[in-house]
Amino acid sequence: MQQLAKKAWGYRHMVLVTLWLLYIINYFDRLAVLTFLPFIQEDLNLTPVQVGQLASVFFFAYSLAQVTAGFLADKIGPKKVMNIAIIVFTLVTALTGMVKSFGQFIALRIGLGLGEGHHFAPALRTINNWFPLAERGRSVSFFTTSWAVAPAIVPVIITTVSFYLFGGEWRPVFYLLAIPGLIGIFILWYFVSDTPKQMLDKGRLKQEEYNHITAESQESIADEESGTSQVKGVSASIFLRDPSFYLYTLLLFCQLAVYWGTTTWLTTFLVKQHGLNIKEMGLFASAPYVVAILAMLLGGWLMDKVLHRMKPVGIIAYLGSIPVLWLLGSLEKGQTGLLLGLLLLVGFFVNLNFGSVYAYLQKRYPKEVVGRATGISNGIGQLGSFVSPLVAGYLVKVTVDGAQDFGNVFIFFALASAVAATCALLLKEEKVGASLSSSTQEIKKQIL
Repeated sequence: MQQLAKKAWGYRHMVLVTLWLLYIINYFDRLAVLTFLPFIQEDLNLTPVQVGQLASVFFFAYSLAQVTAGFLADKIGPKKVMNIAIIVFTLVTALTGMVKSFGQFIALRIGLGLGEGHHFAPALRTINNWFPLAERGRSVSFFTTSWAVAPAIVPVIITTVSFYLFGGEWRPVFYLLAIPGLIGIFILWYFVSDTPKQMLDKGRLKQEEYNHITAESQESIADEESGTSQVKGVSASIFLRDPSFYLYTLLLFCQLAVYWGTTTWLTTFLVKQHGLNIKEMGLFASAPYVVAILAMLLGGWLMDKVLHRMKPVGIIAYLGSIPVLWLLGSLEKGQTGLLLGLLLLVGFFVNLNFGSVYAYLQKRYPKEVVGRATGISNGIGQLGSFVSPLVAGYLVKVTVDGAQDFGNVFIFFALASAVAATCALLLKEEKVGASLSSSTQEIKKQIL
């Protein structure tokens, strides 16, 4: 029966798909601003410096929110935190259509960052509650494809809506984006619960699947009753005193720096260094994200089914990123075939470890502290998203004729990948407390 629950589609997969859709909605709101930013800049008479500030302040607020999101998910439950987050970023997105000044826009960008920043850690905590350890790599990998799918489809959808429904105006699109937010609030309320037990009590989860999901927890309860449990009263010190937690956080900082650095500057790089027109740029810019979807799923599958660890996946991803990023930045204008090939490779290697990297904490630490560990590490890690686009801006070379060279920018991204690879090599992956549990089991055997 348990083996049947493992193979068949279960309610836990419905929860996962719901979380995935909710994060697509999250990205609709985030990417809408970036897509319409040139038109917003023109309407509000913003300088390039102000545009840069608007882009970076979001990530600053977003990174701060990660920490409180993790603690709140552990304290009041992930569903409540996600509900608050969706309400906030839906409201802020609708208000963006009314913005009239730079000051108002800064306030809204901070509000959007705080709202969306309280979505991620609770979503991962929910996956942790609903999936057994052996399935978390794949489940988290599927969830992370939401931020590969969204950049591939959102710009096309919202610009099409703007053109055909609103005559090219950008403001009404933000009002319209309140509708997906309202739908998200409903599906979160209806399909998701903090724990499988809540859905079991409602009769919407079968006992066989519940037993499959909670098998490890039942073993922990048995250990606790027999005096062998090592996780009772778990505190945050279990990860705060772990050197691998800080290596992991630095690794995540570098990975997000590369991802959001390339995402922020990619379209400018394609237009300014390679002279692509708008139509060509759209095609080339979407290419990495199409490959990213497959890479994320592959990374999770490798972690769960083949390598059984995150470290090898990370090393492959980061070492592969170094040469392709370096070559991409040095590529001369006119080599469009090679340009497309390198973009596809960047999409593959930069995203290969995304699913497995977020499963690392869930596999290393007890679930009682996963929310806090995720919140702190992702909060610090997201500062990479804030720092990277700003640093890259200073590294762009502007020639006498006004052309722009991004060679140093992509060298910077390659160096960040090298730091991430070093961190991956040094990480420890065995579950914290495993050695203590083994010792306790040995003592128990001697007593018996």
